[in-house]
Amino acid sequence: MSKVSPKKHLGQHFLVDQNIATKIVEQLTMPGGVTNVLEIGPGMGVLTQYLLQHKEYTTTVIDIDRESIAYLKEHFPALEDRIISADFLKTDLSKLFPGKFAIIGNFPYNISSQIFFKVLAHRDVVPEVVCMLQKEVAERLAEPPGSKTYGILSVLLQTFYTIKYNFTVSEQVFHPKPKVKSAVISLIRNERESLPCNEKRFFEVVKLSFGTRRKTLRNCLKTFNLPPEVTALPVFDERAEQLSVDDFIALTQLVEQHI
Repeated sequence: MSKVSPKKHLGQHFLVDQNIATKIVEQLTMPGGVTNVLEIGPGMGVLTQYLLQHKEYTTTVIDIDRESIAYLKEHFPALEDRIISADFLKTDLSKLFPGKFAIIGNFPYNISSQIFFKVLAHRDVVPEVVCMLQKEVAERLAEPPGSKTYGILSVLLQTFYTIKYNFTVSEQVFHPKPKVKSAVISLIRNERESLPCNEKRFFEVVKLSFGTRRKTLRNCLKTFNLPPEVTALPVFDERAEQLSVDDFIALTQLVEQHI
């Protein structure tokens, strides 16, 4: 595999262990008969080669790096016109596929959160995500309420996806070797089609609630100027990490009733 600058690739460290690569691809379940797969940041194709072994999949890859694109075009002619030279975060996903598609990839550490927010925005057409990312981020996303690492993205993703922590990946299987371990997680779209509250307000309540983790919700949500009889309710004595998705939905409904 070619040596590629991690800085040039947005903080990405390339997987060089073929067994791990196979195992990552095997995590795909393709729910609901989905056959389209979009791989983000394929690099030199370590996952791509195993995706292409699944003839039942239609694999498309997207990478911002020209060196990777040139490599993929030379070594994976079977992909034909399904090699996209573009920034995933700036791409109109509705133009890539006519229907639903799964996402897979070794996500660059420094843009993984941005990728997940884009997934959330397209959740109705993305029923599954399998990805490798920094271990502590993977743990945070999969954590239940009550954990110190449970946070904004944990709540927002768990609102619409069931998250499974699949396995830990040693730093020894990458080039260049990162300073931290990685992990592979799966996101499977749950049955929640919409929220029984304003979605924009829900996102706002969640973000404000985690704004100062050590403070109670009473302090975090002061900007709503809720009446004293509302902020006197027991829920406002809680801290954000203690609330489940359903709790945040109920809290948002309460806020909406009094602003």
